[in-house]
Amino acid sequence: MTPLFDRLDALPPLSPEERQLLASVKALARDRIMPRAAAYDRTAEFPWDNVNAINALGLNAMFVPEEYGGAGMSYAAYLACVREISAACASTGIIWATNFHAVKPLIDFGTEEQKRRLLPRVAEGALGALAITEPDAGSDATGMKTRFTPDGDEVVVSGGKVFITSGDVADLILLFGKWSELGDRREAITALYLEKGTPGFSVVRKEDKLGHRASSTAALAFDNCRVPRANLLGEPGEGLKLLLAALNKSRPSVAAHALGIARAAFGDAVAYINERRQSGRRIVEFQGIQFLLADLATDLAMCEAWLWHVAALVDRGIVDIGGEASMLKLRASDLAMRAATEAVQLFGGAGYIADYRVERLLRDAKITQIWEGTNQVHRQLIGRSFISRA
Repeated sequence: MTPLFDRLDALPPLSPEERQLLASVKALARDRIMPRAAAYDRTAEFPWDNVNAINALGLNAMFVPEEYGGAGMSYAAYLACVREISAACASTGIIWATNFHAVKPLIDFGTEEQKRRLLPRVAEGALGALAITEPDAGSDATGMKTRFTPDGDEVVVSGGKVFITSGDVADLILLFGKWSELGDRREAITALYLEKGTPGFSVVRKEDKLGHRASSTAALAFDNCRVPRANLLGEPGEGLKLLLAALNKSRPSVAAHALGIARAAFGDAVAYINERRQSGRRIVEFQGIQFLLADLATDLAMCEAWLWHVAALVDRGIVDIGGEASMLKLRASDLAMRAATEAVQLFGGAGYIADYRVERLLRDAKITQIWEGTNQVHRQLIGRSFISRA
């Protein structure tokens, strides 16, 4: 790669320990995760080897506070690791990122008893899932129908969820539903942790997907599952606040994941057109191609700069970042799709076959424009923020 390409990777300030861990993650991604990505994509087999390698490195511990068995590193360091793993294998990247999505609300809002009981398991490598979406409650999650009915020291859970990443393999599921005593309003939304093996919990099916084929996506059913009331996160009716707070942290994470895909696609395309020749010239020497590269590189640099800006806001303890998170998720996922599409085009016919990973990157990129709120919803959220309240 060229010096300019290397300089595009301008990381935020990280501690020496964080830089050392990131270097280990890069080595793991390069040497073990990336070589297995194509095979896992073909078979759609869950990448347990990659998950075990990530756990051996202790990566879950980086977002768990030290007092609960973790390392308590910065959000910026976490996002940098998400990007590196996702560039090597998008499926593995989203599996690991989903652990954070499911657990960060526990770190931020859980009771001391909950943290001491559950977080050490996470630090040791437990898998997490975040269960929000239902057939009639996607981008508008307030339409969910899953019910939480109190019964003494337990909560009876009934309903179902769809499109749940790692739902079939997760040890802990952060589940959102509506508290029966509060009706069907958005103010009834409540959150709790459902643990693997709970009677009445079942996996209805695993989806056969266009991309991210090695990351399991499941439809789940809850048939009068009895969950200890001690697993409630917050109080009944506080779920919407917790949900929005969770999304403000998971959307930048999804953006880092998308930027990993974008960076991989851009890097593969640049390497290929520096070697491939047409009409006696390297493809990279044509002016039209250079203009395309200039636009992609500039957008990649600007988007990653905004990634680190949002990370800095979170690390400074700023909570109200909904607009910034939406801007980041929107632009990063659009860029991932554009970079992957252009990479396939630059490869020509070779880009359309599975011998080169740009074909897989294009399939992996598409979902980033859909999950964690479609990009149409994010444009609406951003636009609405400029309506005067006077």
